Amino acid sequence: MIDFWLWVGLLLLVALSFVLIPVLFLRRAQSEEDRTAFNVALYQERVAELQLQQGDGVMSPAQTNSARAEADRELLADTEGAGLERFSTTGKPLPVFVAFLIPALGLALYLHFGASDKVELVREFAQPPGSLAQMNDRLERTVNAQPESAENAYNLAQNYMVQGRPDDAARMFERTVSLAGRRPELLGEWAKALYFSNNKMWSAPIKALTDEALNGNPGELVSLSLIGLAAFEEHRYQDALKYWNQALAAMGSDHPSRAALVQAIGKAIDGLSMDVKTSNLTSEHVGGLPPTLLQVRVEISPEIIEKVALDDSVFVFVQALSGSKVPLAAKRLKVSSLPVEVEFSDADAMFTSNTLSQAAEIQVTARVSREGTRASGEWLGRSSTTINSKSTRLKLTIDRPDI
Repeated sequence: MIDFWLWVGLLLLVALSFVLIPVLFLRRAQSEEDRTAFNVALYQERVAELQLQQGDGVMSPAQTNSARAEADRELLADTEGAGLERFSTTGKPLPVFVAFLIPALGLALYLHFGASDKVELVREFAQPPGSLAQMNDRLERTVNAQPESAENAYNLAQNYMVQGRPDDAARMFERTVSLAGRRPELLGEWAKALYFSNNKMWSAPIKALTDEALNGNPGELVSLSLIGLAAFEEHRYQDALKYWNQALAAMGSDHPSRAALVQAIGKAIDGLSMDVKTSNLTSEHVGGLPPTLLQVRVEISPEIIEKVALDDSVFVFVQALSGSKVPLAAKRLKVSSLPVEVEFSDADAMFTSNTLSQAAEIQVTARVSREGTRASGEWLGRSSTTINSKSTRLKLTIDRPDI
């Protein structure tokens, strides 16, 4: 800010020079002109009086000439004196006072109504912040300096979420909505902040916000992801998959959150598989299992076995070739158990409304995953077939990279 005030001072000096210099010189010139005119008038009056006296015979021509010469010398002396005096005359103090009062008043008004704090913020934002706390301080001062800016309030709310301050984020998202209107994406962000500030407990206000957001935009990603997360936290994996798959369908292939969402879907599928397995164990005690519809022998190529660890996960899942790509059934194995025979029936279905027996053509995939998630892996085997009334058998070899 020092250079800013230096430039202000320099501009004030330039402005004063434009005001004072003409005023001072004009007043000096006017004073000189008035004095000269007065002296000339006296001289002319004296000459006229001498001529009148000569005409009346009071003075002789010689006396008249001598008196006129004396008047000439007096006029010259008065004029020279006026020329010297004009350099010591500065005029009345009122113009000088007004010239200094105007910039002083302008400076006072700027300090009261101006935007020096905003200028300082602009200068600060030109430099990268040294820490998250410094960025947070800048954003808070920006919001205070520009309370009508929805963009500043939104950026501060996002920064609060990154800092793990959902209470402050919810308050700032509410402010953003009041400034920018009830846009679906803002309502979703507000609901998300409320959800985390409420210790991941679903509530009526959160539901009202997500419902309003989805009514405005059925593909609003934050709301869909949030509802899926709430269902996952409550172990309602089928509901979580429903909303997360909707979000995935509305999400572009290059969306930065796509990989995280795919991984979350894999975890929901794993959780649903465990629920199905528990249900199957219970049904064995009640009254038998549905007939096996698919038998898959899973092997791994000798060239691949040397590149994986025995403890790596192997996911075997069945998908319909047409329609939704959500797996009909899935099972998790270990590399150390290969080769192995895997059986699938309607009891393995992830959704009771979408079973193996309802599919005409299927695709079976086996994927080795070092990270333990079904959605991503390192090595792959895949085969397709049709489901008939009897048990279908397939042989699946993991023999190529998962690209």
